[in-house]
Amino acid sequence: MNEAKESGRRGWLGRLAHGLKRSSARLGTGIAGILGGRRLDKTTLAELEDLLIGADLGPATAAKLTAELGRERLGKEVSETEVRETLAGAITRLLEPVAKPLVIDPGKKPFVVLIVGVNGSGKTTTLGKLARLYRQEGRKVLIAACDTFRAAAIEQLKIWGERSGVPVIARESGADPAGLAFDALARARAEGTDLLLIDTAGRLHNKADLMAELTKIVRVLRKLDPEAPQECLLVLDATVGQNAHQQVETFLALTKVTGLVLTKLDGTAKGGVVVALAERFGLPVRAIGIGEAIDDLRPFEAEPFARSLLGLSPEP
Repeated sequence: MNEAKESGRRGWLGRLAHGLKRSSARLGTGIAGILGGRRLDKTTLAELEDLLIGADLGPATAAKLTAELGRERLGKEVSETEVRETLAGAITRLLEPVAKPLVIDPGKKPFVVLIVGVNGSGKTTTLGKLARLYRQEGRKVLIAACDTFRAAAIEQLKIWGERSGVPVIARESGADPAGLAFDALARARAEGTDLLLIDTAGRLHNKADLMAELTKIVRVLRKLDPEAPQECLLVLDATVGQNAHQQVETFLALTKVTGLVLTKLDGTAKGGVVVALAERFGLPVRAIGIGEAIDDLRPFEAEPFARSLLGLSPEP
């Protein structure tokens, strides 16, 4: 790793730890209060399990983590740091199978990424940040503003396009999203584009309409490329906590989701929901966002996240 990349990584790890402060403070204060110099007995484990559930790790995950802690430490005097380290290690092992950054296959040109999620989840901003990230890597990127029901989303993407030097295909509000997606893919193919990012509507008040719309977009894309979209990313707002489970279930029923992006982790004490989602759904977590800045969206890494969640240094 060159010096610039190493410096950038250190900066990101510092922001990650800071961004998860609300979550780590909740867990750290709780662990300290429960232990209080006691031996790790069944009562203590039960209290720790309740703490983990309250931090949005979910009942199944909390039970699994405390069971592992009990196997290693039951009946022994343990420090707060030992409990944090043990839990961080267990969470790391749980997250490692889903920590899979988005990989753009150069053999599939353009590589088509469909971005889905409810309005307000950070979907459009995430797409803009991804466009800038891959443009900075030297890739040729095109954005399709297919959330044609929200004029604000179209304008937002145009701003991101101007910032990052990425062209945006857009139409007037209310235009047919599938027709726009088709035209965008045709243009991307003609221009030798590496990556086509497609924004979509996030209206859940009428799931039947949304399903029909997403199905139609995929169907018209496949008229030009039978394998498109190569990736379908579901963007989730971490501040909704356990409600994120319902969103994953809904979108899995609407379309084929291939990966998750968790945003707004800096604005919540519910960062543990990432662990709960990994345990329940096993979907790859492609990236996480911990702020509004352009470089506050990065590929997800299991160990730095787990350690930051427990208030430990991101790197052991």
